[in-house]
Amino acid sequence: MEKTKKQTELAKIIRERRAVKKGYNDIEVTENEVRELLDDAIWAPTHGMRQPWRFIFVGADQKANFAKKVAATYPEEKQQNRKEYLNEPNAFLIVVMEEPEIQKQWDENFGAVASMIQNFWLLAWEKQLGVVWKTNPHIYEPKVKEILNVEENEKIVGFIHLGYFDKKPITKDRIQVADKFTRFEG
Repeated sequence: MEKTKKQTELAKIIRERRAVKKGYNDIEVTENEVRELLDDAIWAPTHGMRQPWRFIFVGADQKANFAKKVAATYPEEKQQNRKEYLNEPNAFLIVVMEEPEIQKQWDENFGAVASMIQNFWLLAWEKQLGVVWKTNPHIYEPKVKEILNVEENEKIVGFIHLGYFDKKPITKDRIQVADKFTRFEG
């Protein structure tokens, strides 16, 4: 008799979660909503309890000014495109990570931050708040770090684009685990 796998609510949310890259509606994403999601998201695994993250919120009231400043760090011929792109989301959450000098700790910090971002994404999806984690070239730009007061020993891990949406993005299949799974046969 074959055992039927029952899908939990968590498994369902994990499988349904999508990257919402565009198509945001006009519903405002508030700082309070983001803080509430982060209150749970920060319970991600974090080696040595370093909790190596910090956050910068850019709401609707500052978005146009922020987009203009970040776009200005690009070559002139790309600035208009980047300004329009950065004005698409309703808000941003910039995630910043402490960068230790020891590679092992750097890797552990990045893993913790990535886990925290996934937690945030799943919690946001549950509330029908669209999220996409972006790593565009500007996250590596020293002038953007300066605009955001990111310290020398810190890394911008990503711009999290936020916005409510009316139409859910399509599902994209995953490669089956069986195609990516091996067993060590010492």
